[in-house]
Amino acid sequence: MEASTPGPVFEDYEPAGACGCRGCADRRRTRLLPVRDGGHPAANGGARRALLAATAASVVLSGGTVAAAAPHPVPDGPGTNRTADPGPPTEQGGPAGLHGAPGRPANQPAELAPITRAEIISRAKTWVTAAVPYNMEAYWSDGYRQDCSGFVSMAWNLGTNEWTGSLAKFAVRTTRDELQPGDILLFHNPANPNKGSHVVIFGGWTDSTHAYYTAYEQTPPHAREQATPYAYWKDSASYVPYRYKAVATGTGGAVPGADAESSATAFPGAAKFGPGAVNGDVTRLGQMLVKRGGNRFYTEGPGPRWGSADLNATRAFQQAQGWTGADADGIPGERTWSLLVQGRGRDIPATTQAPPPAPAPATRPTRPAFPGPSHFRPGQESPYVTQLGRRLVEKGFGTYYTSGPGPRWSEADRRNVEAFQRAQGWSGAAANGYPGPETWRRLFA
Repeated sequence: MEASTPGPVFEDYEPAGACGCRGCADRRRTRLLPVRDGGHPAANGGARRALLAATAASVVLSGGTVAAAAPHPVPDGPGTNRTADPGPPTEQGGPAGLHGAPGRPANQPAELAPITRAEIISRAKTWVTAAVPYNMEAYWSDGYRQDCSGFVSMAWNLGTNEWTGSLAKFAVRTTRDELQPGDILLFHNPANPNKGSHVVIFGGWTDSTHAYYTAYEQTPPHAREQATPYAYWKDSASYVPYRYKAVATGTGGAVPGADAESSATAFPGAAKFGPGAVNGDVTRLGQMLVKRGGNRFYTEGPGPRWGSADLNATRAFQQAQGWTGADADGIPGERTWSLLVQGRGRDIPATTQAPPPAPAPATRPTRPAFPGPSHFRPGQESPYVTQLGRRLVEKGFGTYYTSGPGPRWSEADRRNVEAFQRAQGWSGAAANGYPGPETWRRLFA
């Protein structure tokens, strides 16, 4: 005779009664507790015998195997402090179908749908433009889960909600040198998959050194597009490049965020250029100007942060076309951009003489002295907070302001300062979001 297999041990359980009043509910709750936790021993006996009998039957029918329910990830509470950078690892859900009407998953596709790189970036931008809020348990109107892996599933048009542990089966591994817009950088941590993993979409390099790239990602508080150090702010060595298996070979049009080698010709707008601008279009402008003879203006770069080299090289190109006055102010317009991307017009002449410098402002303010850390703490209010906030906006680090900036120190001020500090390559206590003398000096340099 085979040895009997011991059955699983369960806590005592009593089915709930029909009455829903508070008194009956409290009594049922007390009876449901195990005896060791104060439950009623007499109330549990019959229910225990019935449950054990049902359990024994299920064990026999299933061949002696008892399936344990998978643990459900518990989301962080409302008091959880989520910082934008380094931000993730963030929570994420598991594989699931798209969500149509509430509680009714949609059908999953039978095969991968081809998609161009431009379409991937365009789909990613729809969530960025809509500022889709991060929520691992919510689904956007398109049916995709509002976490990092749901965002990639949406951009790749997978038709299912995947997670970092399954996205690789839809892709092939590639290398850093082969990265192109629409690829992903994936970090799946088996030791802590729900909170210790993250994935972002690669949107193109932002500088000639390939140290930064445009990342599209779903992260608290909402979907964003941001220049990001390769491979990521945190756990950088763990991120692996992947390419979607069904990516179309054609470009399908301009790829937003790509570098100067892109075939796009559309002018991105004057707002992309000038003091305080930090974006991939500035890098692309500089690269095109270097090809047209403007390399002497750049001692380093070109890079994503607008500087005097970009201004002077642009003016030199405009003057080479015979333009003067406002037409040669050093800020690219549609005509300047069109000539550069199409390779038309006259090149910047070879000369050691730099073009006339930009007109100096009537008054040049001196760098303000650091007023001390006590002004930048919760509850503090002073004109220095306003001064700090306005400078952050000028430098391109005003992402978290929904209004203002104003004189009262807020979490938006702290997160913008933190983003600026991390852009300097700092981490830990040096990037806690509270300005010190060195942060102040660099910010107002």
